[in-house]
Amino acid sequence: MSELSERFETHEPGEARAGEKLRCDACPVMCYIAEGRTGACDRYGNFGGRIVRSDPVTILEHRVETGGELVSFAGEGEWDGNPVNPTRRFVTGIGSGTTYPDFKPAPFIVAQEVEGVDLVTVVTEGIFSYCGVKVKIDTDRHIGSETAIVRAQGEPVGHVTTAEYGSQMLSLGGVRHLTGGSKSEGRVTCDTMLALCNKQAVELTIDDGSTIIVQAGQPPVIDGTVEHRMRVGCGSATIGMFATQWQGLVDEVVVVDDHITGVVSEHQAGKVIDWAETGIKILGRRSTPGRYFKVSEPGLGWGGTTIADPLEILGPWNPKKGARPGLSLLMVSTTGEQFAYYELDDALTPVAKPFPDRLRKSVDLIEDNCEPALCTVLFMGGAGGSLRAGVTENPVNLTRSVQRLQTYVTCGGAPVYVWPGGGITLMVDVMRLPDNAFGYVPTPALVAPIEFTLRRDHYEQLGGYASAVRSVDDVLAEGGEYFNPREAKPAPDANPWPLSQQLRRERG
Repeated sequence: MSELSERFETHEPGEARAGEKLRCDACPVMCYIAEGRTGACDRYGNFGGRIVRSDPVTILEHRVETGGELVSFAGEGEWDGNPVNPTRRFVTGIGSGTTYPDFKPAPFIVAQEVEGVDLVTVVTEGIFSYCGVKVKIDTDRHIGSETAIVRAQGEPVGHVTTAEYGSQMLSLGGVRHLTGGSKSEGRVTCDTMLALCNKQAVELTIDDGSTIIVQAGQPPVIDGTVEHRMRVGCGSATIGMFATQWQGLVDEVVVVDDHITGVVSEHQAGKVIDWAETGIKILGRRSTPGRYFKVSEPGLGWGGTTIADPLEILGPWNPKKGARPGLSLLMVSTTGEQFAYYELDDALTPVAKPFPDRLRKSVDLIEDNCEPALCTVLFMGGAGGSLRAGVTENPVNLTRSVQRLQTYVTCGGAPVYVWPGGGITLMVDVMRLPDNAFGYVPTPALVAPIEFTLRRDHYEQLGGYASAVRSVDDVLAEGGEYFNPREAKPAPDANPWPLSQQLRRERG
């Protein structure tokens, strides 16, 4: 019995057949499945008296590039105008099945010749108990404190992590939520990650924070409000970008921001264009001239602060440093969504005035420079020794090959980022994978497609299963061990053909 099956109290393998049911041996759960039904993971079923992988193996056909050095590959002849090139096939891990625990070769080990070079792609569906999801939510708004617990269906599934420039970040999943808590926590964590990785919407709540609907590639919905814009920069950066746009149109500009509020008359950008002093005072912690921290607590108001009235951050105006009746003031947020115009009265108190047309263009310019607010979902997992054992009899050789750039790693044909250091820890943008590329097993763990592409001679040198290598045509004709159909579809446009990508890397 494997370590994983012991941990989740699965049963002994037993006979392959129990009454009218068949035992599925694709993962440690080892379900007994009745005819016409699928197992606990919905990935394998008993159809026609045999265990069948229920989703088709996905073969991607890459498009022909219409320019540059890649038109066309030697030996491919003249391009016939078809944007999809059926000779540029790539067998993905989607629907391929798995061999976990990997005591045997990966489900498909596929050979192809490209530009006279024999390449091999090892294809499998990895079972990732150690995996997580990183979520980037483009918003200035305060959604919860750093380290606050993130919940789905009331169960803890992750936490808020460090905010990035214009975005709030969540870290979800991980082995401690999947296996270290209650069964319900593990199940909900797995369900949440699966939905996010398959580009579905998930509602998340943050302790003492917001309720957010997250969906990869879509704008976040925060406390019922759709977020439209990602800020152009902090308040200081906004001053730097647009100071010249405001000069001559208004006497003072304050860009309200939770992180760094900017003041043009004090800011270096204002100094270099000889912006006059105004005697303004900001109620915050001054960092450098024209840059202020902590003008407010984080919130859902102007620029990610708690304030609804921007005048709250202003102290008394100093006439000895330029304040005077009639002085004009523009206050604006970092997305340009909030803006207001004031003039000082005889008591040097800002009085709201109708917004002048002369400033409209500069505010619109801020909005125009804001990118659409989106949710980004990255799957992150580590290809452990067991998975690597399905690639080579000496698993550490695969790690070293990846580190030497001799092996190109993809998930469902999408390029990944491989972390430096030990192991093969990778991240991939789920938007670059075909839809519904991820699955699960009820241990619980996520199932993700993964492929390793390298030269055939390198594969043999690292101890690969040379006798298991097959051609693409054979895979298309015969399929695999679990009898599922094959499905060809166009590859996403942004993804390079992994085989040409690996050749290009080798040639520098």
